[in-house]
Amino acid sequence: MESLSSLGDVFDAKGVYVFAIVTTTLVVRFAAKFVFDRLAKQLERTHNLYDDAVLDAARKPIGWAIWAFGILFAAEVAGQDSESELFDYIDPIRDVVAIVLLAWFAVRFIRFVEGHIAEYERTAMDKATLAALSKLLRASVLITALLMALQSVGVPITGVLAFGGVGGLAVGFAARDLLANFFGALMIFLDRPFAEGDWVRSADREIEGTVEQIGWRMTSIRTFDQRPLYVPNSVFSTLTVENPSRMRNRRIYEIVGVRYDDVEVVKDIVDDIRRMLEDHPEMETETRTLIVNLLSFGPSSLDIMIYTFTKTTDWVKFHGIKEDVMLKVADIVAGHGADFAFPTQTVHVETPPPAEPDPR
Repeated sequence: MESLSSLGDVFDAKGVYVFAIVTTTLVVRFAAKFVFDRLAKQLERTHNLYDDAVLDAARKPIGWAIWAFGILFAAEVAGQDSESELFDYIDPIRDVVAIVLLAWFAVRFIRFVEGHIAEYERTAMDKATLAALSKLLRASVLITALLMALQSVGVPITGVLAFGGVGGLAVGFAARDLLANFFGALMIFLDRPFAEGDWVRSADREIEGTVEQIGWRMTSIRTFDQRPLYVPNSVFSTLTVENPSRMRNRRIYEIVGVRYDDVEVVKDIVDDIRRMLEDHPEMETETRTLIVNLLSFGPSSLDIMIYTFTKTTDWVKFHGIKEDVMLKVADIVAGHGADFAFPTQTVHVETPPPAEPDPR
């Protein structure tokens, strides 16, 4: 009876300890929530990316950490002097939980910085490069966490790495195209020949449209007739890609032909066209070349070359400006009493000599 009584006292003491631990865990959890709410209000007064990122990333992992470690500590107390092998796994479980929570914090921190850096930084950030770096960092965190967790539960990392090396060779031979596309995407993210939203085209293949998404395997392009075009990233390593979205100006290049009958006013026409372009508010004449000259004596016209650049690169606005320039050129030609030449041919017919009189 005395042994049963002492055993009951032990269980009563353990029950009190476990109850105290669970209650303390509950109190600490609510206290942590209160502290995080106060910190959030304080950090609203500052404009700093990284303290907001740390606070947002730490909220959920710390909350779960309090519950997990509290429950594991209560289980450890309850399992003292127990012969069950189940309680022997508490320490490895605690290590794995710590690793998982740290990895969760790191992933949340990286994702917060990726999604909010444009709101805090004044300098423009390339979205494609930012997304690539974020994916690489998250993958590194997850792989490291997995290896550490395996080490914690007794799986030797050296064996895993050796198996991964042999398996990597096999996978590499079996998935060469997949790896080529991956490294093609990596080169796009690093070299940045284009970004999402850019207009791209290639003379090597029938590729032209707006880049919608750059993935790790393929790039999605929306053609101008609204068809989706999916291009494997490895293709871009062998293609010549033009990016009209990054052009600084658009060029107007026209040959205007006037009649040979108007040769006396050609110099005045050329000077007036040049003056009109210099005074046009949409022409970039300070940093770009402006040429208006008599170019050549054509088969049926005096050819005037017009070579200039607009300030805008917008496709629709450019054509409106070009239309305005061409109509003004037509007015200048007509204002000098001249006209545009049409393909003509002049046929010279020789008069036959008079017939000799008949001697008969």
